[in-house]
Amino acid sequence: MSEKHTLAIIIGSVREGRFGPVVASWVAEQARVHGGFDVEVVDLADVELPLSLPATPPKFAGDSYPRPEAMAPLTSSLAGADAFILVTPEYNHSYPASLKAAIDWHYTHWTAKPVAFASYGGAGGGRHAVLHLENVLTELHAVTIRESLAFPNYFATWQDGQPLDAEAPGYAKALLDQLAWWSAALRPARDATPYPA
Repeated sequence: MSEKHTLAIIIGSVREGRFGPVVASWVAEQARVHGGFDVEVVDLADVELPLSLPATPPKFAGDSYPRPEAMAPLTSSLAGADAFILVTPEYNHSYPASLKAAIDWHYTHWTAKPVAFASYGGAGGGRHAVLHLENVLTELHAVTIRESLAFPNYFATWQDGQPLDAEAPGYAKALLDQLAWWSAALRPARDATPYPA
């Protein structure tokens, strides 16, 4: 690949004892090995994410949207990213409130950018959470990637920070190949013409 794109890997859970940082670290390692991305890991546990939102949605407020000052690093990371991987658990057949808050505090930051998922949970591996996220991100005009990573029963299928499934790196490469393709296609398109959202 001749040009690297900026990839933000977002740890969606802020729950005490969460497994998300383990998954995110492994995914970041796979992305660095892949070679198509400059990788940044963003941990929502480090971000102020109020649930009370301003009256005017960010879609209409644009750059004047009044975000908390402590949210500035997250906003900058989202704005500068060419692609995203959302690392999410499944809570009650959906994704964490922290991830929804991070999405809702932003709008154009997701527009016309590719988003992939790395989920973990019980028998379903977090797939219900991903299905809900796909619906939300479609509304924000993001492009969700077909390939994804799902880790069922993660509490028994990981050891020393690595998934025990020997095929997991291959699944990660397939996801990253698609993410890189969409990154390369969408960044010039965004630069050339404003997206008609």
